[in-house]
Amino acid sequence: MSVPIAVGADLDTLNRVTGRVRENIERVIEGKPDVVSTALMVLLAEGHLLIEDVPGVGKTMLSKALARSIDCTVRRIQFTPDLLPSDVTGVSIFNQDTREFEFRPGGVFANIVVGDEINRASPKTQSALLECMEERQVTVDTTTYQLESPFMVVATQNPIEMEGTYALPEAQRDRFMARVSVGYPVEAAELAMLTSHTSASPLDDLEPVTDAAEIRKLIGIVAQVHVSEPVQRYAVALATATRSSRELNLGASPRATLHLVRAAKAVAAMSGRDYVLPDDVHRLAVPVLSHRLLTNVEAAMSGRTSRDVLNSILDSVRVPDSGRA
Repeated sequence: MSVPIAVGADLDTLNRVTGRVRENIERVIEGKPDVVSTALMVLLAEGHLLIEDVPGVGKTMLSKALARSIDCTVRRIQFTPDLLPSDVTGVSIFNQDTREFEFRPGGVFANIVVGDEINRASPKTQSALLECMEERQVTVDTTTYQLESPFMVVATQNPIEMEGTYALPEAQRDRFMARVSVGYPVEAAELAMLTSHTSASPLDDLEPVTDAAEIRKLIGIVAQVHVSEPVQRYAVALATATRSSRELNLGASPRATLHLVRAAKAVAAMSGRDYVLPDDVHRLAVPVLSHRLLTNVEAAMSGRTSRDVLNSILDSVRVPDSGRA
């Protein structure tokens, strides 16, 4: 049987708060409920989100709408070729009056950090995010500074334009819990956008509907969701299959398996359950794992993407019957 820890009022509270945040974001991002749900899932699972799509589809608008829906500290970093690592993490400045060094926090010292066009910064600057994304801390001049919870990086990048960009290294991509594409809106949503977005930006009227303290409580509820041994074995089996695939040069890391299970716990809680179903893991495998995989030359030449290979793996690995045990 499942272990009913996060039940009743806790899950009702979670669904009530996430419902308010969802409605707030959908006032700005119309016709993309799956994308909004993924962003909320990553927030509750203490992950980071990579939004990858062509220009003008609302990547930055989505990240800003999420940030404005929560009454917490928010910083935006515009990644450019001349951005320095110290602009991201912070720097120690010598104070002439006190004759001591003072630390000036960088852009990552916030609850939600919006990294716009992350692949336009140099690899050296991109690497400044590695420690804070994984360990929730920043080390500058041998001193370590802890980041407040919740902490989430929402980064955007354009996968089409290659001039003046630097591809994210594997270590960076592996720290993003999920990757989503906003995509073009359907006709009805685009028509509604013309009505609501032409006179003024809908972001101007967006008010917070929750705060950092409440989000911390929801994260605690998600952490208590039960994951049975069959579901754990299924997640490991998927990761193992990517590592042994003849079409991939790089499979899913143990961090990826952990992210997959954490994301499934968040989805289960958002669905009103205190346990994870195998279908939760199956449904999240593509957004959580595909951006971490690298196809080999043969697969790439035959037109197979990492998503295609992963879908084949999902078809070949047996799904357990239930997640309640």
